[in-house]
Amino acid sequence: MSTKVAQAISALRQTLPHGHLVTPEEAEEYQSLNNSYLSGFESDLCPSCIFLPRSKEEVAAFVRTIQPFVGDVQFAVRAAGRQPLPGCANVQGGITVDLRLLKGIDIQDGHVHIAAGELWGSVYEHLEPYGLGVTGGKSTTCGIGGLATQGGLSFYSTREGFICDNIVNFEVVVASGEILNANIQENSDLWVALRGGGNNLGIVTRFDLRTFKQGPMYAGMVWYYKPSFPDQMAALVRGLTSPDASVETHLMLSIAYAQVFNNGDDVVCLNQLYYTQPVQDPPALAPFTHVEPQRAEMNTMKIQTLVQAATEQSSAGQSMIRCLYMNVSVKADIETLTTGGDIWCEELESVKDAAGLMCSYTLQPYAVSLLKNTGANGGNVLGLDPSNGPVVNVLLLTYWAEKEDDQRVIGFMKRALKRIEQNADARGQLVPYIYWNYAFSHQDALRSYGEENMHKLQEASKKYDPNGVFQTACPGGFKLFK
Repeated sequence: MSTKVAQAISALRQTLPHGHLVTPEEAEEYQSLNNSYLSGFESDLCPSCIFLPRSKEEVAAFVRTIQPFVGDVQFAVRAAGRQPLPGCANVQGGITVDLRLLKGIDIQDGHVHIAAGELWGSVYEHLEPYGLGVTGGKSTTCGIGGLATQGGLSFYSTREGFICDNIVNFEVVVASGEILNANIQENSDLWVALRGGGNNLGIVTRFDLRTFKQGPMYAGMVWYYKPSFPDQMAALVRGLTSPDASVETHLMLSIAYAQVFNNGDDVVCLNQLYYTQPVQDPPALAPFTHVEPQRAEMNTMKIQTLVQAATEQSSAGQSMIRCLYMNVSVKADIETLTTGGDIWCEELESVKDAAGLMCSYTLQPYAVSLLKNTGANGGNVLGLDPSNGPVVNVLLLTYWAEKEDDQRVIGFMKRALKRIEQNADARGQLVPYIYWNYAFSHQDALRSYGEENMHKLQEASKKYDPNGVFQTACPGGFKLFK
């Protein structure tokens, strides 16, 4: 531990004598906290101290106390730690601010106020007895912060927009240590900037989101085989480009590989399907639920609550595995999507023997109805234009067991991504937008928002963080002036 870091920790202990600070000397608690990230890439980093604030006032005290050490001491901010981007929510040798103790869920005037340490599962359990829904994460174990400040996809996004589009107020600690509310009336430039700006503008301690009446949904998974994938792409594009495209669907269509399936010999395909009304086998999903042949014993489609659907999405989650995401956005074009899957399968051959390998080529559409919401309710900084829609996000997701396989697995993902991008570009189907929640270190998600939105973000940073605290002392994620 450097002298400056030791001095910063000492200053925090003096400022917050009852504060919860954990150092490596407290081995059991420290290891438990640091090993609880989704990805081992985050747990590989070892902070000199983990600070767990219990209130917004303690967060503000941290920001004020760290000021004299900016330039010598770095910090990271963690909500649930589910984003695998290395260094996004942890920092080597610095101080990690872990928000898990910031708790509280409150319904007021059609909005739900959510403290930054909550998980979406707790939010849904709180709303369900009232017959309410909210545009939130698709997994019960997912946190609020990363999703809500970087875009965020929901089961309801086709109808309601990105998660960030539904935030009516951010309670945020800015670089001065002041606690601000950012909404359409107060600090509206900060409000818009936080809708996609990530950790560049402050530490959000509470998110206020609009709610809506919502009951159960028809949801689940359908497993089938690779020869049917091109027809599924055709059905996807037909549905997205139809003049009466449904706003009630959320689709995730994948080619997947896991060593536990078929002795690791071949890929399988998976449709994760959501129709946000309690309608059994709705026509909008029929092309995807009725695909043949399919693994009927693995079909989970049924009417279920939001909590149940998000729990099913969480079932594959675990901690301390090797995990990475990369992504690209393309237009809804059958050949581009089908060829992308073929490219991924070709590159997959080089890593099939990596221990514990599970991976997928996963498509998530952004319907025109979703994109129209990016400009509604005050707007965001993501830079997506509904006139260019519909768009399909291509996610490359990979889990594996051994650190020794890191470089070749990363190499496989980068090669596949580059070829998929080149193919889409050659066809005139590439969309210059990178979804931050799924981005890897070499992808500059912020600059994919476009020059106008980058200017908005930079101006907000200069106004609310004139000394660049969150640009220099909080290095994780993607930065505004690099």
